[in-house]
Amino acid sequence: QVQLVESGGGLVQPGGSLRLSCAVSGFGLNYYGIGWFRQAPGKEREGVACIRNKDDSVVYGDSVKGRFTISRDDGKNTIYLQMNSLKPEDTAVYYCALTNRVFWPLCVGSYGMEYWGEGTLVTVSS
Repeated sequence: QVQLVESGGGLVQPGGSLRLSCAVSGFGLNYYGIGWFRQAPGKEREGVACIRNKDDSVVYGDSVKGRFTISRDDGKNTIYLQMNSLKPEDTAVYYCALTNRVFWPLCVGSYGMEYWGEGTLVTVSS
């Protein structure tokens, strides 16, 4: 049973920072890709930041480049999303997702991801 559990969401002021974590269990950790996605009210789910497991290749959504950083622990069972310079438009439910499908680039919408966490809400507001 694959489990992905996000944590770290909450309320933050514009310009602030937040760090999200995703703990992975119940799956062989030689998966193909893992990453963060988000969905704001009335909008399509979009890719935020993803990592290809075999070589740590990363993909960022255009709207977060330069502000967000994805990383992974050495055991590959936890990934992080460091979010800096947060904007109100970053407000969304953030999901961790994993896939063993082979495709590139990752993080195009939610295409190809097989397993999803329940999400953690990030609200950027003053």
